Amino acid sequence: MDIKSFIKVVGNMPPNVSILVRGPHGVGKSEIFSQIAEELELPMIDRRLSQMSEGDLVGLPELVDGVTRFCPPDWYARACREPVILLLDEVNRATQELMQGAFQIVLARELNGHQLHPETRVYAAINASAEYQVNELDPALLDRFWVADLDPSKEDWVTWAQGPGEIDQIMIDFINNHPAHLRHTGQIEPGKVYPTPRSWARLDRCLKHASMEPGGFAGGTSPDGFYATSLGFVGTEAAISFRDYIVNYEIQVSGEDVVDSFKKVKPKLKAMTNDKLNSVISKVVDHCKNNDWNVDQAKNVADFAKMMPGEMMVSLWNGVMDCKNVPNITAVHKFLGQAVVEAVTAARDV
Repeated sequence: MDIKSFIKVVGNMPPNVSILVRGPHGVGKSEIFSQIAEELELPMIDRRLSQMSEGDLVGLPELVDGVTRFCPPDWYARACREPVILLLDEVNRATQELMQGAFQIVLARELNGHQLHPETRVYAAINASAEYQVNELDPALLDRFWVADLDPSKEDWVTWAQGPGEIDQIMIDFINNHPAHLRHTGQIEPGKVYPTPRSWARLDRCLKHASMEPGGFAGGTSPDGFYATSLGFVGTEAAISFRDYIVNYEIQVSGEDVVDSFKKVKPKLKAMTNDKLNSVISKVVDHCKNNDWNVDQAKNVADFAKMMPGEMMVSLWNGVMDCKNVPNITAVHKFLGQAVVEAVTAARDV
């Protein structure tokens, strides 16, 4: 399931339905739950069961009026007092005792007599892959969750990367043009570094901290330490490809350039290869999602469409048609639609 669909479904679930997410490491499962917490306006309590002991979950015993009872840890007591999102991460890497405690929380929404708040939501996340040493989840526990196998797409990552804390645009362009380097799939060689969505975000932060942002040397020589920094986060193949992409990054055209000044950037666009044009198409579609186009801007996008091959034109059309909030959508339909019809007619005549 892609992230967009997952967030929509989870947001509509009632609070008493527990959610389990399975997926490879590094896809940002915790960040996704943080986004859901923001949308639901709930605080999130994140606990990694693989790093907890039994006492960290069930609490410590205390004597009250001659009777022994367990005093819950502060985070669990908070989930009982007020509505929160309680995230139990790495459930399948926990000890059997901790997994049994998690089972009680999910099954009965209580632990040692301490009941969760009715509006508290219980979410869990596990790394699901043959490369991990994990415990199998009890079928009875699994049956108590709504389960989603998360498979984030390139579009999911790009959408996230263009949000708050924006990732460097050239890094986004690189992933747009080389999606295979976003996350490694297939056989895993022990000890080898592979790229993940999370590792690209960490690399971006470190490059900015070291003043080695790709935009500072695109089309020129990479600074000392750039390749070595990339290597440690995304591995050999991705680091080489990323460096080469930036060094050879000669033409930069933004979505705003196409929408507002198409005639000015048209020579640059004509000189681009198809992979770079695809990157510009993505930028134009993103501009459509976040801005109000007027009639002149719609005409510019139509002129842009006329200069590209049929499949790429259709890709642009589909992307723009998904932008349902464009005020002048009639104008967009008229000019862009006319460009598509003219291209189809010309192809038939040939």
